[in-house]
Amino acid sequence: MARILVAEDDMAVQSFVCRALAHRGHEAIGVDDGLRALEALRDGVFDGLLSDIVMPGMDGVALALKVARDYPDLPVLLMTGYSAERQRAHNMEELAFDVIAKPFTLSQICDAVDIMVQGHVQAPSVENHAPV
Repeated sequence: MARILVAEDDMAVQSFVCRALAHRGHEAIGVDDGLRALEALRDGVFDGLLSDIVMPGMDGVALALKVARDYPDLPVLLMTGYSAERQRAHNMEELAFDVIAKPFTLSQICDAVDIMVQGHVQAPSVENHAPV
């Protein structure tokens, strides 16, 4: 079981994803934008980040950039319903494990998270505290 932070501003999608991940055995914590995701990362321990790209405040690409700098061992999976944003994210392979297109099924999102968590080499549940 992994602890996954889900950053998604559409509450219906966030709820669907969190329930799907819980059904697969993961603990999923939902937040509604990139700034709240950074707060959660400072305060908690996570095994992966699943983030929408288009969000108010801080978008998923900016969030992925911050995570790559401050939490380099934390894998990031991005999701989007916009083809232009999907292409933008695919050009940043070093920042994100993968990009999943919306709409997706329960199985597709869970499989993508499982692959992200299993495919990322890191000590389990390492605290993700930013350097001081």
